Amino acid sequence: MEQLAQLGETIAAALPGAVGGQSVALDELTLEIEAGAIAAVLAHLRDVEEFRTLIDICGVDWPEREKRFDVVYHLLSLTKNRRIRVKLQVGEDTAVPTAVGVHPAANWFEREVFDMYGIPFADHPDLRRILTDYGFSGFPLRKDFPLTGYVELRYDDELKRVVYQPVQLVQEFRNFDFMSPWEGAPHVLPGDEKAAMAPGATSGNPGKKA
Repeated sequence: MEQLAQLGETIAAALPGAVGGQSVALDELTLEIEAGAIAAVLAHLRDVEEFRTLIDICGVDWPEREKRFDVVYHLLSLTKNRRIRVKLQVGEDTAVPTAVGVHPAANWFEREVFDMYGIPFADHPDLRRILTDYGFSGFPLRKDFPLTGYVELRYDDELKRVVYQPVQLVQEFRNFDFMSPWEGAPHVLPGDEKAAMAPGATSGNPGKKA
């Protein structure tokens, strides 16, 4: 723990104004940085601290917060056998500088964050959707995105192609009873009437054990 805390202080001292806070949990250091400093921080971690492997980039949505999104970078040092997390906050309409120039692997990771959360990355060489199709509407991992989505697609036999249309929930409302019949059925289950006639049978619902 002390070594990780010291590492965080060393990184903050080497990058004045870039690191806004740090914490250690579960043997992993988390650095909170300014969005504009992400390329400089990642380059320092790669070249000086030997965190040369970018494991993942992901987003977190906080709809009620002024800076709505977290963008989180996970890095690994094989030589030091350590992991580090770099986290920044960004508003809904603010672009994050791309990390592709530091870690080429960031290319597809940033495209995924853009596709799922709508977070743009400035100067990205090919920022387009990667998991959903090109006609998809909205960003699926935002917490205000409806579970049904906004549109659905189907194959139109007359047009001989896939078409988009508003979501249609054609199933009528049904009152589903999820109670197990072995635990709380108010009626006698087929066959249980024989149990009621057996010697020593208990009174009440024959489908329940005494």
